[in-house]
Amino acid sequence: MDAPIIQLDAVTKHYRVGDAEVPALRGVSLSVPRGRFVAIRGPSGSGKSSLLNICGLIDTLDDGSYRLEGREVGRVGDAAATLIRRERIGFVFQSYNLVPVMTVRENVEYPLRLAGLNDRERRRRVDQILDQVGLMDRAERRPDLLSGGQRQRTAIARALVKAPALVIADEPTANLDTTTANQVIDLMRDLGHHHGATFLIATHDDRMTARCDEVHTLIDGAMQ
Repeated sequence: MDAPIIQLDAVTKHYRVGDAEVPALRGVSLSVPRGRFVAIRGPSGSGKSSLLNICGLIDTLDDGSYRLEGREVGRVGDAAATLIRRERIGFVFQSYNLVPVMTVRENVEYPLRLAGLNDRERRRRVDQILDQVGLMDRAERRPDLLSGGQRQRTAIARALVKAPALVIADEPTANLDTTTANQVIDLMRDLGHHHGATFLIATHDDRMTARCDEVHTLIDGAMQ
């Protein structure tokens, strides 16, 4: 049986504010099977961003254990974390985080350039994912000429083009109207299934949680 994509055991995280240590996560445990569409919800300050940052290897935990695809990664060094993010993790953000001077194609292609893929393979993968997200006719436009939904579709394409095991999504529908949000949710679910990716999503959006396979709630840094 495959190991869970994410296995957190008793994870704690503190941040220093002045002379005080503020707890962000208090003994969080979570197991996420491969291919699931999973939401983490909770009020502002509940620890959702800290949890996503640890799962995305943007931050390190203080205590406990984090295994990604069966490998302990909670305290790997910066170089190893960068390599794992590059090869196995994609990111989708509320604010899209697209490079404004790059076209849609160039934004989506960028992770493949970092990974060292050749021109032919980059073009093949980018064309395939742009077709899947319905943006082939916008491929040469810059982000400032796109709607919010089109920008988020570009971000989803960029996250999935490298075929990651895990996609971390931080409030991906927060800036979208209901129709567009539902389209983006459908797209993430369909493409996640097609590409075999697991989604871990921080959200306040009931439209999102209603469509997730699992919903977990964080309150004051503790899983409820």
